[in-house]
Amino acid sequence: MPTKNGSGAPVAGRRKFLKTAGVTGAAAVATIAMPQVSRAQTVTWKYQSTWPTKDIFHEFAVDYANVVNNLSGGRLKLDVLAAGAVVPAFQMADAVHSGVLDAGHGVCAYWYGKHKAYSLFGTPPSFGWDAQSFLAWFYNGGGEALYKELVNNILKLNLVGYLYFPMPTQPLGWFKKEMKTGDDFKGMKYRTVGLSADVFKEMGASVTILAGGEIVPAMDRGLLDSAEFNNPSSDILLGFPDVAKYYMLGSHHQQMEAFEVIFNKQKVEALPKEVQQILRYAAHTSSSEQICKALDRYSKDLEEIKKRGVNVVKTPQPLLDAQVDGWVKVIAEQSKEPFFAKVIEHQKAWNKRVFAYTNTNNLDAVALSASHKKLVG
Repeated sequence: MPTKNGSGAPVAGRRKFLKTAGVTGAAAVATIAMPQVSRAQTVTWKYQSTWPTKDIFHEFAVDYANVVNNLSGGRLKLDVLAAGAVVPAFQMADAVHSGVLDAGHGVCAYWYGKHKAYSLFGTPPSFGWDAQSFLAWFYNGGGEALYKELVNNILKLNLVGYLYFPMPTQPLGWFKKEMKTGDDFKGMKYRTVGLSADVFKEMGASVTILAGGEIVPAMDRGLLDSAEFNNPSSDILLGFPDVAKYYMLGSHHQQMEAFEVIFNKQKVEALPKEVQQILRYAAHTSSSEQICKALDRYSKDLEEIKKRGVNVVKTPQPLLDAQVDGWVKVIAEQSKEPFFAKVIEHQKAWNKRVFAYTNTNNLDAVALSASHKKLVG
């Protein structure tokens, strides 16, 4: 019979209990610890932007990566590379599709050569909506399903993509003289991207599609007469004030746009479900953070552009009207392709409903200008 200790419990029985408890406790610790070991393992992905290092858009690409890296708690790290680090900017989507890159940051208009409808998910027609309404269409109005149909079913691309960052209306661009009517574009060598290229061709321009870092050198060498890129911060950093002295703001060619962040589909599907969701919700978080940064930086850099002797001019109505006429022709021509027509009709239906609300509820530019003058000065 086992001896008893002071508590009256049999010693051998106590030892047996402690031994068993130790095994059970170790097993419990192992059960808890194993996922923690897995969580501590970092997966690093090559993530290239389509922007030069000095462009604010590359900074935005870094910002998105930081959100993912922080939210994942170290499980996934996006290693940010600038345009050209692995492939040229316009080859980024193909590199992600093939697995040469794991992820990329750009805009849908850059893949317009794959299918004209691709540009509808980045630079759609100027239907009177803004970029917030466009992103609402994408995430709440059925646009994302159409995007997946194009990318995965029609083009058979091995990609997962998210749109984010509601961009303000883009400037008409940089010119050697002030532009007053649509006829001023006839014969002009002009840079733009996506469906905007078709619009300006309808207006008589000779359009060249170039990546951001190539534009100013082309203007400096006389290969381009004029160009648009996106915003005051990008434009000043790319060097536009050195090659043109008229900067025209307001345009229907890209009334709104959004970034597209893409990932190799197979690699995404290999991630834990909760990490996959981080990629999506990082886009939503970055939309909020980056529009705040953009409004601060864009306004400051516009003031700097003025200090450099640039004439900042608002695009006149006759030229805007010519752009809308160009859009009418482009939509009619491209809608001969069934999927393009399908997306256009879907966007029109969304705009008829949402614009009825925003146009009635929101103040127009005249009313806003009047209140600004009285209250701000």
